Amino acid sequence: MPNISQHDAKIIRLATYASVTTAAALIAMKFFGWWVTHSISLQASLIDSLLDAFASFINMVAVYHALKPADKEHRYGHGKAESLAGLGQAIFIGASSIWLLYEAVERFMTPEPVEATGTGLLIMGIAIIVTFFLISFQNYVVKRTGSTAIAADMIHYRSDILINTAVIISLSTAQFFHAEILDSIFGIFIGIYIFWCAGTIMIQAFNVLMDRELDEEERKIILAVIKSHPKVIEVRDLRTRTSGLQQFFQLNLIMDPKLSLHEADLIAAKVEEEVMKAFPKSQVMIRLVPEEPPILPPKKKSKI
Repeated sequence: MPNISQHDAKIIRLATYASVTTAAALIAMKFFGWWVTHSISLQASLIDSLLDAFASFINMVAVYHALKPADKEHRYGHGKAESLAGLGQAIFIGASSIWLLYEAVERFMTPEPVEATGTGLLIMGIAIIVTFFLISFQNYVVKRTGSTAIAADMIHYRSDILINTAVIISLSTAQFFHAEILDSIFGIFIGIYIFWCAGTIMIQAFNVLMDRELDEEERKIILAVIKSHPKVIEVRDLRTRTSGLQQFFQLNLIMDPKLSLHEADLIAAKVEEEVMKAFPKSQVMIRLVPEEPPILPPKKKSKI
């Protein structure tokens, strides 16, 4: 059974704490900015940050459960708590983006002036800098641990960079060109983008919950590692799935029937070791199968 190092578990938890803290700070700043500017695009960014805060909090709870070791009732661990959280986030984010689209269309039909754009621009600039530092840390955590929860959370904050940039453009056009209608247009595009992000998260979470196979390229790597052992004749019925930070592989090893059980077991152990080198957080379950002798055609009876 693969174990998650204490360092990996620590930085994953730290990433969830950093995400929740950042979201809370962004909400406070953007709420003040929306209150003084009445900008629909800034309101859209505020709603996005509220969704980020909700998603980050759910992730923090999910990661707490996902990092628990396997127990009697959960022999495969608690990794799918991450995907359940991701599915809940996607539903909530998708519904909120629809409401945002409705608000943006309403503002497009009845435009309102945008005020105190200088304050709004300053707030959005600070928001971009803060979000950039968070994403950099999340990217480090994902590369080191492969956490699906942190990867999903990072999608939210990457979208924040784009959304905040759109808000800056919207506020700038309102300040310098008095084109308030662009504010609602940017609000509509941001709503569409948030809805697309929700769909992406939902698909990823659904694939894990439905035990979808790993990508074909990863399967090829697994098969190549296994077949590299000279005593392995063939690999059959390779099955793969992901649960949180862990991957589970099941396969049948076709072996020479003349090998002793002890020899075959040593070969299987070596194969498992090599696979886990390539996929450090994997659990490999191997069934040893003797090679079947070729079926010869029945001999014809000679006529006397």
